[in-house]
Amino acid sequence: MMEWSALVYILLTVITVAFGLCVDNQDYVPDYIRGGRRYPGPPGAGSGNGLCERRQVRNRIAVAAIYCLLTGVSACRIAVGNDYWVYRDNFNLIAEERHVASEFGFNMIVKWIQGVFGYDKYVPVFAFFSIVTVWFFVRALHDQGRHFAFSLYLLMTGGFYFNSLNSVRYYLALAIALFSMKYVLRSEYGKFVLMILAGAMFHKSILLVIPVYLAAHFLAAAPLKKWHYAAGTVFLCSLVFGQNLYREIIFLFYPFYRNSVFDDGQLSYANILKCGSVLILCLICYRQSLRENLANRFYFFLNLFGLTVYCCGSFIPEVSRIGYYMIISQIFLVPELLAQMPWKRLRRLCRAGVVVAFGCYFLLLLKGMYAIDVRLLPYLNWIFDDSGVISAL
Repeated sequence: MMEWSALVYILLTVITVAFGLCVDNQDYVPDYIRGGRRYPGPPGAGSGNGLCERRQVRNRIAVAAIYCLLTGVSACRIAVGNDYWVYRDNFNLIAEERHVASEFGFNMIVKWIQGVFGYDKYVPVFAFFSIVTVWFFVRALHDQGRHFAFSLYLLMTGGFYFNSLNSVRYYLALAIALFSMKYVLRSEYGKFVLMILAGAMFHKSILLVIPVYLAAHFLAAAPLKKWHYAAGTVFLCSLVFGQNLYREIIFLFYPFYRNSVFDDGQLSYANILKCGSVLILCLICYRQSLRENLANRFYFFLNLFGLTVYCCGSFIPEVSRIGYYMIISQIFLVPELLAQMPWKRLRRLCRAGVVVAFGCYFLLLLKGMYAIDVRLLPYLNWIFDDSGVISAL
């Protein structure tokens, strides 16, 4: 049974998506992905075009409102997330210059904030990482989401934003990975690698996306030949027959995952279903949406990689975290597929089906947020909570 604080997440989703409906950036995103240094106007629009200027102002106001709402809920939380107090203890260990397992960039920032606000002032630390993580999420939507409101809806109901209230370091890395996709699409590989290396200062798992995103971009841009299929078959066989080798490589970086509660070998059926459904949509819309569209083909291969990982990579501890780096691209791919679906009646039916499916998935997420290993509900924050934790400020 959900109590009233679940309404915070529901209302946040409804209100932010409503603001997202005010964002009309379909004419801007293609040029921006191609590398425009400023937020460009629609084709043929001069700099003095009043309609274009008003649209840009409206877009910026709506995006700013969305950013403030998402950041406010995240930054003001208290005791939300199963690892909240674990992070608090680690913050104190970092301030005491004792060893913690987190990456050096994360440790440096925590130590700096503790130096500014004082020892055991953990709320400003959580707030800082919330501000940065949400910025990367929203900026990625701003730059790459031609159907902004739909992409935002998938980001929220798919759980990516709400799970960022937990696992602080990982979701910052995930947001950076999402933001960095545009550099791959621009073929600005130097900027891409530098961005990922910066993200690795907070969670080194993000290094995985360098070969994965580059491979997806290569396959998206190249006409597929027999050797591509042969290489893919060899890789699939390696996932089936070379599991021990992959596990030993993983445990070199994360030795504490061996035989832990995260090393459970379970399949993620929900993610397999999502990836499989998107693959079917891709096949239906191949001619209209994929054949001549590099960005959509890039997202398609990331979804295919994600499906492969979820089907064949159950031996990987925390496999969902690996898969998220790939399937988060669905927030851009699915709206594009549905918008370009050739049959109007089928398009409406599929769009309604996606909205309902993700809405039901969101309700299941809310119900699961009370679990002891999640604890994203009940929601508390330092503005309205009177239990004394406000002293952490």
